[in-house]
Amino acid sequence: MSGRAPLRVGVVGFGYWGPNIVRNLDRLADAELVVACDASETNLARFAALYPYAATTGSLDEMLADHDLDAVVVATSAPSHFEVARAALEAGKHCFVEKPLTLTSADAEELVRIAEERDLVLMVGHLMVYHSAVNYIKEVIDSGALGDVLYLYAQRLNLGKVRTEENAFWSLAPHDVSIVHYLLGEAPDTVSATGAAYLNDGVEDTVFANLHFPSGRMANIHVSWLDPHKTRKFTIVGSKKMLVFDDMQATEKVWIYDKGVAPKEALGYGEDLTLRFGDISVPYLKMSEPLALEVQHFCDCCATGDRPRSDGRGGLEVVRVLEAVDESIRAGGAPVATGLENA
Repeated sequence: MSGRAPLRVGVVGFGYWGPNIVRNLDRLADAELVVACDASETNLARFAALYPYAATTGSLDEMLADHDLDAVVVATSAPSHFEVARAALEAGKHCFVEKPLTLTSADAEELVRIAEERDLVLMVGHLMVYHSAVNYIKEVIDSGALGDVLYLYAQRLNLGKVRTEENAFWSLAPHDVSIVHYLLGEAPDTVSATGAAYLNDGVEDTVFANLHFPSGRMANIHVSWLDPHKTRKFTIVGSKKMLVFDDMQATEKVWIYDKGVAPKEALGYGEDLTLRFGDISVPYLKMSEPLALEVQHFCDCCATGDRPRSDGRGGLEVVRVLEAVDESIRAGGAPVATGLENA
């Protein structure tokens, strides 16, 4: 218990992901669940049955005007994120928005501007940067144990859930783009991508995207909801060691391989490069639910004024990458600048 007054929170959207956020908010001593807003009477009835001490409403204006809120959580469908978040920020409320922040970078910039002008917390639900294993990997990279990170690649694959209002990259890849930015500490300057719409015309269900970074590093992201395997995997290749993060494993999620190539300076004149094979280590990781950590982080930032790990500017960066990937797909895979070189 922190001793501070609980953060009074209203939640907009109790459909697909909202119930998970509410469940974690309700567990926190630092938060008070005040009201839920949803256009669906069915969703509101379900909320009321679970949390009878909180109010319900079908009107966002009523929620913002009639309840003394400190913060608003936006867990609606992506097309409505901008309008709902803008209304909350303009009402003086801290705001947590599920990913992606918005569907255009112009809208994301507007939300960032409003939040910064009003000194409000704007946080995006980039859940994976609160994952215990991802934070461990960040520590390993920053310690230099892998050497220089040369490249990495991510796979997020499954058979379903097929969507028609957004392609697979917008649906799945915000997780991986946010992880890449977090681990590398930089944003890509260009992207190139190819995709195919096998199930619904104009909605790519399979996308391969290459991200190039100012440092010369690169990342490849493969997403699909038309694949026989359920895969959530990251591979990081360093100059000293290599690391694999497999989120589908129940316990042994991170494997570190002491493998590599002998550096050129260690070789004599005319010698070929030699491969090095060492031990494999599987560290023990104490796992916590990422969403619980994410929601607690939001409450902490609202109380302290600290910048969230996944703040509005980070959300804007991800949206710009998503836009650039779409543009590259339309251009047949041609490289597209993200405009993030100095981000």
